[in-house]
Amino acid sequence: MQHSHADRPVAARPVLIDVDGEPLGVVVRDGERFRFLAVKLPVFAIDGNVFDTVAEAQAAAQAAVASGIIQP
Repeated sequence: MQHSHADRPVAARPVLIDVDGEPLGVVVRDGERFRFLAVKLPVFAIDGNVFDTVAEAQAAAQAAVASGIIQP
């Protein structure tokens, strides 16, 4: 039997973070804040960081890409 996740609150779902249309990671709720989970190398430097808002995570992802520093 499949379980429906349609009743899960929208805030509990991951929010996609992209830069220039390229998906780079997601943020998930971590208490009252948001934890960034990187899926592409350009943003590994901020993987696991916690932000107050989704907008702050978006800005950090943009800054990481702009810096050009890639951490494995």
